[in-house]
Amino acid sequence: MTTTTLAVLVPLLPFLGAAAGLLLGRTAPGFVRPLAVLPTLAALVLAVLVAARQGGGGAVDAVTELTPTGSVPVELALHVDGFAALVAVLVGTVATCVQIYSTGYLRDDPRYASYAALVSLFTSAMFLVVYSGDLMVLLVGWEVMGICSYFLVGHYWETPEARAASLKAFLVTKLGDVPFLIGLLALATEAGSFRITKILGAVASGSLDHPTLIALLLLAGVAGKSAQFPLHTWLPDAMAGPTPVSALIHAATMVAAGVYFVARLLPLFEASRAAMVVLAVLAAVTMVGSALAALAQDDIKRVLAYSTIGQLGYMTGALATGDRGAAVFHLLSHGAFKALLFLAAGVIIHAAGTNSLAAMSRMRGLRDRVPDAYWTMTVALLALAAIPPFSGFFSKESVLGAAEHVATGHTEHAPGAAGWTVLVAGLITALLTAAYATRLWLLAFRGRGAEAPDHGRQPVVMNAVLWVLAIPSLALGGLTFRLLPDWFDGHALAPTLTTSVLGTGVALVGGLVTYAAWRHTTALAARTPLGAVAAHPEGDAGLVEAEAIASHRPAYGDLASAPDPSDPGRLLLGPVHRHAAAGFHLDAVYTALFVRPVRAGASLVRFLDREVVDTYVRAAGALPRLLGAAVRRAQTGNVQTYVSALLAGTVVLAVAAVLVATGA
Repeated sequence: MTTTTLAVLVPLLPFLGAAAGLLLGRTAPGFVRPLAVLPTLAALVLAVLVAARQGGGGAVDAVTELTPTGSVPVELALHVDGFAALVAVLVGTVATCVQIYSTGYLRDDPRYASYAALVSLFTSAMFLVVYSGDLMVLLVGWEVMGICSYFLVGHYWETPEARAASLKAFLVTKLGDVPFLIGLLALATEAGSFRITKILGAVASGSLDHPTLIALLLLAGVAGKSAQFPLHTWLPDAMAGPTPVSALIHAATMVAAGVYFVARLLPLFEASRAAMVVLAVLAAVTMVGSALAALAQDDIKRVLAYSTIGQLGYMTGALATGDRGAAVFHLLSHGAFKALLFLAAGVIIHAAGTNSLAAMSRMRGLRDRVPDAYWTMTVALLALAAIPPFSGFFSKESVLGAAEHVATGHTEHAPGAAGWTVLVAGLITALLTAAYATRLWLLAFRGRGAEAPDHGRQPVVMNAVLWVLAIPSLALGGLTFRLLPDWFDGHALAPTLTTSVLGTGVALVGGLVTYAAWRHTTALAARTPLGAVAAHPEGDAGLVEAEAIASHRPAYGDLASAPDPSDPGRLLLGPVHRHAAAGFHLDAVYTALFVRPVRAGASLVRFLDREVVDTYVRAAGALPRLLGAAVRRAQTGNVQTYVSALLAGTVVLAVAAVLVATGA
């Protein structure tokens, strides 16, 4: 088969698997698991074949017109370059691991059939985004992912948290999709085509009249889909969904789509220096803010969610410096270790038997009970913290190196201000990332909280998937920049000395300071129960909580159910902790600025509809009703009455006629 045929089959196979799974889920439940795993696995094999044939060389293009539009044509086009080939392999790998993992994680779930079908459809949509060479076709995959995320995040729809989270994810991403669609239409109108290659040709020739406006409109959709400030608030709440879904969304689909889209159309954004500066500022705010929020979270999945937001900030920061190779390199590396982190967290949650014990402050004795999760999560956290020689070190250093290159004026692709912004924010985030990664490891595996009930050893498939993902988390970075330079536009991705020393140095400082803070709070808590008060420097609220823990008051029952008093996050953040734990109150700001005015407007409209419009409608109906009642009273059914009325009317008419004649 040709490369084009193979590329067409890659998104088609999971789509067919999803359709078959939905049709046979109730009638033939024995086929559900094979239909979930095998089509996705086959798509992965084909994606690897496509990547091998593409080989990092020239792009593979194929196109056929879907239907004549009379203006800008919409075409079914494929555009497979090195970036697309590698990202497709990542999507297939993570999706296959998630499907295999889910057979164990959700083995007793009554809605597993619909869940697996939606995951397959989600995967198919992301493949479509990756391989598409036409922006309208790409938009189809983009929107299908949005509706799939709505259903998957709300999988546990019995709980109000899941229902609210799914609705929030849908609405916030759609808020960004509206200007995104306007930007796509404006771009196609000015370029005369939805084809990516033709659009890039129009950019190169300077044919676009409003590149800044178009770029900013498109960035709104990217911010929503890739959870960048200020449209990132949906992602932490999306943790209400099943943990494998979180791994899929965070590692290989949905949030990666926005970064990939900008990488595809990077010359368009480079045509506007203002758009590049805006992208750099958004990336910087996203990186630092999400890292601070991650350091204050107690739920292990919310820590990882904010971590994803920050790592996506690194990717958008690399794009703001004009280096799409570094952005996609970090996308690939992050996809491996973030999928591993979420699936390892799923093992921990599964071991506890309930999602409610995902709070790290209540974890205890997990190192010996989940050894596979312990060792593989350690690898993934080291990769997240960018400690050499793990994969995150190489990819994150490529981002910092690109920022340094721009900041020192060695390239014209981006303004120097963008380079300095990304470089400084990236180093601060590296410090904070190592801090919250160390805190997560200490609280999850060396914590002093409650010991969760032991539900036995985890299914083999779950632990096996962890070790499969541990391999790229450890080795992907070094292999990529050494063996695959041609896949990244021939750009060298080797780490530079300056950023390597700075990045690794601040990461080590962050980890060591967090460890020292943990030892300090642990020593205080061990010396005296009231020593836990020192770990809560938030004023009266922290004092009350610490005293409740120490005195075994009913707020926490007995000491075995109390939170871990040795959380270093409170000590490190001090008075900022309360605000960081609440995501810096952005949800409250949005509620005040948007939700309440909309609700007030809706209440006013309801009042006008009920009390004003309905009053007129009721009055318009009441008048004929009264007239009808009066006429109905005249209909007595007595013939004599009717004859009398007829004679009286005749007399009246005769008198009137005489009067008229006399007057004449």
